[in-house]
Amino acid sequence: QVQVVESGGGLVQAGGSLTLSCTASGLTFEDAVMGWLRQAPGQEREGISCISQSGANLYYANSVKGRFTISRKNAKNTLYLQMNNLTPEDTDIYYCAARRARFADPTLHANFYNIWGQGTNVTVSS
Repeated sequence: QVQVVESGGGLVQAGGSLTLSCTASGLTFEDAVMGWLRQAPGQEREGISCISQSGANLYYANSVKGRFTISRKNAKNTLYLQMNNLTPEDTDIYYCAARRARFADPTLHANFYNIWGQGTNVTVSS
């Protein structure tokens, strides 16, 4: 069974940090483009960061650039998102997403991904 499972969400004060993790199973992780997306109630899912299969190419949405860092450890089938200097505007449900596409370029577009986690809540208090 192919799945990705997020962990690491929670409640943090503004200015604080959190690290999200996403562990994949049932797929060849090093062949997958991986992304982090977030969604607030009633809003569209927003791609905030993505990473190429090897980890060499990283992309960020303007809203998180300079504050968030995406990384992956292919030997551990795990994707990470280090989030620093969090603000209340970062409060959302955060999703890990994957697509098995060995030669595709990463993208922030949600429609590209076809494997989704259940999401983890991140709440930033002011």
